[in-house]
Amino acid sequence: MAHDERALYIISVAADLAGVHPQTLRIYERKGLIEPVRTQGRSRRYSERDVALLRRIQELTNEGVGLAGVRRILALEARVELLETELRRVQIEARDAIERVQREGRHDLVPVDPRRRPR
Repeated sequence: MAHDERALYIISVAADLAGVHPQTLRIYERKGLIEPVRTQGRSRRYSERDVALLRRIQELTNEGVGLAGVRRILALEARVELLETELRRVQIEARDAIERVQREGRHDLVPVDPRRRPR
């Protein structure tokens, strides 16, 4: 488990770190915006990542975004992050493929400048 994913904070500490009231965290949990880890005794525990998420939620709500909008924005931000990761992976694969072709002496393949594509 990554350091920022360890559930360390009780609800009052997490709320204080995020600058909100503990009841606000309970509301966010009911609305499905955050899912804290539960101990065997059912107490909530929050991680650094949770606290960062709570701060992001607060930032959005302070800008006037409703909780439904916050949920959608967070989902879109997560999707963008996944797509950026995938893009980086594909770029690395493409670079590796180009280098492999160049090492093999395949001079019949010529890279195309994307700005010079036919329309």
